[in-house]
Amino acid sequence: MTAKILALSGVALFALATPALAAPQAAAIAKPAPVADLVKQVDIPYEEFTLKNGLRVIIHTDRKAPVVAVSVWYDVGSKHEPKGKTGFAHLFEHLMFNGSENAPGDFFEPLKQVGATDYNGTTWYDRTNYFETVPTPALERALFLESDRMGYLLGAITQRVLDVQRGVVQNEKRQGDNQPYGLVDYAKTAALFSPDHPYGHDTIGSMADLDAASLDDVKNWFRDHYGASNAIVVLAGDVDVATARPLIEKYFGAIPAGQKTVRPVAPVPTLSAPKVEVMKDRVATTRIMRTWVVPGLDSSDATALDVAASVLGGLASSRLDNALVRKEKLAVAVTAGNQTFAQLGMFEVSADVRPGVDPALVAKRLDEIIADFIKNGPTADEVQRVATGEVSDRIEGLESVGGFGGKAVALAQGALYSDDPGFYKKQLATLAAETPANVKAVTAKWLSRPVYALTIEPGARAAYDEAKAAEEKPDVAEAAPFKGTRGDMPAVGTIADLDFPKVERAKLRNGIELIYAQRNAVPITRAVISFDAGVAADPATKLGTQQLTLGMLDEGTTTKDSIAIAEARERLGAEIGTGASLDRTYLSLSTPSTNLGPSLDLFADVTLNPAFAPAEVARLKNQQLAGIASELTNPGGLAGRALPKLIYGPASPYAKSAGRGDPVAVAALTRADLVAFQHAWLRPEKAKIFVVSDRPLAEVKAALDQRFGSWKGVGAPGVKDFTAVSAPSAPKILLIDRPDSPQSLILGAAPNSLKGTAELLPVITANDALGGSFLSRINMDLREDKHWTYGASGNFSRSQNAAPYIVSAPVQADKTGASIAAIRQQVGDFLTTKGLTKAEFDRTIIGKTRELAGNFETSGDVLGAMQTNDLYKRPDDYYATITQKYRALTQAELDAAARATIDPKSFIWVVVGDAKTVRPQLDSLGLPVEVVPAASIAGAK
Repeated sequence: MTAKILALSGVALFALATPALAAPQAAAIAKPAPVADLVKQVDIPYEEFTLKNGLRVIIHTDRKAPVVAVSVWYDVGSKHEPKGKTGFAHLFEHLMFNGSENAPGDFFEPLKQVGATDYNGTTWYDRTNYFETVPTPALERALFLESDRMGYLLGAITQRVLDVQRGVVQNEKRQGDNQPYGLVDYAKTAALFSPDHPYGHDTIGSMADLDAASLDDVKNWFRDHYGASNAIVVLAGDVDVATARPLIEKYFGAIPAGQKTVRPVAPVPTLSAPKVEVMKDRVATTRIMRTWVVPGLDSSDATALDVAASVLGGLASSRLDNALVRKEKLAVAVTAGNQTFAQLGMFEVSADVRPGVDPALVAKRLDEIIADFIKNGPTADEVQRVATGEVSDRIEGLESVGGFGGKAVALAQGALYSDDPGFYKKQLATLAAETPANVKAVTAKWLSRPVYALTIEPGARAAYDEAKAAEEKPDVAEAAPFKGTRGDMPAVGTIADLDFPKVERAKLRNGIELIYAQRNAVPITRAVISFDAGVAADPATKLGTQQLTLGMLDEGTTTKDSIAIAEARERLGAEIGTGASLDRTYLSLSTPSTNLGPSLDLFADVTLNPAFAPAEVARLKNQQLAGIASELTNPGGLAGRALPKLIYGPASPYAKSAGRGDPVAVAALTRADLVAFQHAWLRPEKAKIFVVSDRPLAEVKAALDQRFGSWKGVGAPGVKDFTAVSAPSAPKILLIDRPDSPQSLILGAAPNSLKGTAELLPVITANDALGGSFLSRINMDLREDKHWTYGASGNFSRSQNAAPYIVSAPVQADKTGASIAAIRQQVGDFLTTKGLTKAEFDRTIIGKTRELAGNFETSGDVLGAMQTNDLYKRPDDYYATITQKYRALTQAELDAAARATIDPKSFIWVVVGDAKTVRPQLDSLGLPVEVVPAASIAGAK
């Protein structure tokens, strides 16, 4: 759960709590498995070889699914950039997605055709990586593509390609800058590093350096850093060395070795004296930050610093949470983390001041708690809880072969940073062996040095050069495509249909339905109790009741206070969470299966026996109110609060989805309101339990029956009413004035008569070409042609009783009106004169069927699909048969479905941006424009 509040200090408060649900008291929490036993479950066996050109190749075999993760890591990042060329590594990452000499055009096109999933690229201080997970028969094509952009790229980089991706990167930068606290990282970097330090500039780079990048500059950057000897290729999944090596030799063997990057000298800087700065931003709460530069992965101190950060502010039961948030009620949120790079790290502590509290007092207490920790260090139990949580997270991560954090990443990172693919094991062994004495000594060594203290206060953000719109560069004629000499891309073999796990159903003694699937890839159990409630069940006059109720569940039961709950969860390596969609409210559990019994004990206690202590209710209300205030400073929060009433109509239960609720209503909520909501909605008659586990159904059912089988509801169940007529708004533009925004967030919504329980596969599939994928017309137009955005999309927002079509596009402020016009043009053309093409249809159907195995690689993927099928009243084997459904679709059927569903004239637009810049652009679009200040969105009127 996200809420972390006050520890109850006396039993008198518990006397006020009447169990809202009749159930037996949970048994005492059983002893968890030792962390050493969990560490033994973490293993990624691998083989490796090196080509004559220096390319290092690592292979891990995992046959659980017919997919292979391809991960290519280059030893180049922003720390290698010289003065005047900041942002080059990241810019080049973008350029490498725009086609190569033998695979011209956008790199996502052939990836989509082979059914790739988890495909992307990232750049950071120490490295650049590219990755995709592909069906096993598509491995050869993936290797062709990766080798082509490694060895045969320069002929495909034209001035036009450079100009487009430069604009995309600059809008990525604006998108980050446009968020609350969006300029903090720049301030930290400038304060802690000299300008010539390798880590002394941000990876995104400066607008001026990006503008100055010439075609020769970027080509020379490639020649200097992208040779075979500067790269590592990791293949993880349904592959072995015997299969992989001939393919690697075939496609990568002829690529020149190139230069090997020299690791720059990057000492850990120490400030000569404490540095104190204050900056203003359009934020809702004052944030107090403390930052030190510390050693990185190449130091034996890194793990101890990780532990220290978790104990201070990373655990749910952290020192800062317990003191500042739970007990003293001075802050609404605290964090601490140690961001570790290859050669150094950033140790950071922060506290968001509770409104009405003196920031100076919070800063004083923050410094006192840090000083006490430096002096006394952690307890053995705290160190053990950190280790258990980290190892449990690693076990969960092993289920993915690729993506941002799977097994390929672990092997590649170890090889690149530490010259050891198995370095993750050394890290876990070090973590398991950490002692309080060592953590104390390392913390004192590094955090006793002068600190950088930054305070961000609410106020007008100071003007800064980076916010200015760049000068328009004239369009240049596209150069003739360079014809490669490697021949056509290899064919893709036959890809088998999805083998979706068997779903079984059973019932607990009291009738709660259990929907179960077994997955044996990792020893993890994931469970969700899903209630027929959701945002639609929130009391109309008390919006925010559901969120406050859910937030209170782990803030104390009738036998445990919030600290005891957090500590018990951490000892088990378990995660307990809550959440809600428009239709469902859920409680979730993820735990190592070795700790299933005691984790279910805790889960049942939180679910069945919450105390709702009045003191806790009062303080959690303050936290929720602070969250609402933060939504009113955030572009996405503002748009999300404004749109529901416009698109669903004010009387619809779905119109209640206004962020964290109505601040006036939340401020007035009482304990009785929360108990009433729980009685009405969080009850066994409205519950279904979904489980994916390596443990057999009989064992899981018996364990759940023991904890939940006697559970009975109290009072009458709640009822949702969708019978009232609620008309959406007429087409218009609602402009929410957010001054000094370098970007505008555009949401365009088209209402319709769809219900989510209908078979929407044809129209959703048709939308893949319009707005549903990277290659969609909306994204390719606004991003890859006009470069006005970092990304734009359009999708159906599906719930049981509605499915409006919603377009989202954050665009540079000076192109707001033109962007809406462009979206309207794309949507109108698609639905009238320029419908789905044969190429788009083929790409979509082929891609959708081939990507299925990758889409359901993990137990979390399967668990989500099981809940979706149940919500939309589909059979449990829906995904086992979806391949045949896709293949039965026709181009004409998809075209007709889109035209019957989306009305281009019905769009309602919400724009969050600077009215003085944006309003003149909107007046020419032929729609009424209503301008409102951001503050007026508080009640989502």
